[in-house]
Amino acid sequence: MEKFYYEQIKQDSRTGARVGILHTPHGDIHTPTFMPVGTQATVKGVLPRDLKEAQSQIILANTYHLYMRPGDELVRDAGGLHKFMNWDRPILTDSGGFQVFSLAELNKIKDEGVWFNSHVDGSKHFITPEKAIEIENNLGADIIMAFDQCSAYGWDYADSKTAMERTLKWLDRCYNHHKNPNQALFPIVQGNVYKDLRLLSLKETLPYAKYGIGIGGLSVGEPKNIMYDVLDELLPHYPQNMPRYLMGVGSADCLVEGVFRGIDMFDCVLATRVGRNGTALTSNGKIVVRNGKYKGDFTTLDPECDCYACKNYTKAYLRHMINAGEMMGAMLLSLHNITYLNKLMADIREAIMQDAFVEFREEFYKKTGDTYPRF
Repeated sequence: MEKFYYEQIKQDSRTGARVGILHTPHGDIHTPTFMPVGTQATVKGVLPRDLKEAQSQIILANTYHLYMRPGDELVRDAGGLHKFMNWDRPILTDSGGFQVFSLAELNKIKDEGVWFNSHVDGSKHFITPEKAIEIENNLGADIIMAFDQCSAYGWDYADSKTAMERTLKWLDRCYNHHKNPNQALFPIVQGNVYKDLRLLSLKETLPYAKYGIGIGGLSVGEPKNIMYDVLDELLPHYPQNMPRYLMGVGSADCLVEGVFRGIDMFDCVLATRVGRNGTALTSNGKIVVRNGKYKGDFTTLDPECDCYACKNYTKAYLRHMINAGEMMGAMLLSLHNITYLNKLMADIREAIMQDAFVEFREEFYKKTGDTYPRF
């Protein structure tokens, strides 16, 4: 039997939403799923033990940052990321392509590869698609992403087309260089907000998609309705026998809308980033606990959550921790936010199994107060 394979368990009868299982060497991933981001081989402020208690099935680590420090060869010598960071469940590594995009002032992109200066010490580096695959092979994650070029919202058609075509050329080089049967390579669809480029990218990418497919270059500044419109366009053209991964998306409403449009996997730093800054994602919407209104609020953060923070502490205490600069406040809110998103995905899976995802979606917007997408 294949080391990696996807089973679709249930297709919602009225939407693109579906439930499935992605089987990997380090365990099964029930989809749709959210992946917490462990950029530096650690999810900031959350212990692996607590990630498991929060029902995290898979985490993401960042190829660019781990290449910079401690170095991919050191991680390889430690036995790979699983042993190095003591995480025995699946791991996904991105390719570094988004860092090429987000650190644009430090890089120079050519068809051959990317020259860039390290954000750590200014040293000069050159990464090719082949080099990116070698780094990811050394890191040893279960799922690895092809090297791609992300185009920013606002780029014109010609530049977006060039980036999309370069991504396809790099994909061919990644595919031919990747030899590790213990790692599943996911290609990435690009094309900015231009529907014809997205459809062409997907069509040309499919021959390389054996285990899953990524959708990159969204949630990079464009309005949400435009992202949803692009996902609507792509939905009828996805293969059924593999997961679709919407990269860098992690707000609760975007998770719901992504699943509605056939997405199976998501990742984002948002849960831990806003947690460190004093914001909780809850079943009743966002709560900015650092605000003065919570100074004397001795109620629990989210009555529907059973995480350690919600079972043991009040909004008043969490506000005190955050405003006093105590690291425990950031840790508790980060853990809560990850727990909330994992529970949201579990509830979504259950709703799909009951053919009730449309009703679930409507109830979600009523409870959270998020803007219902109408366009």
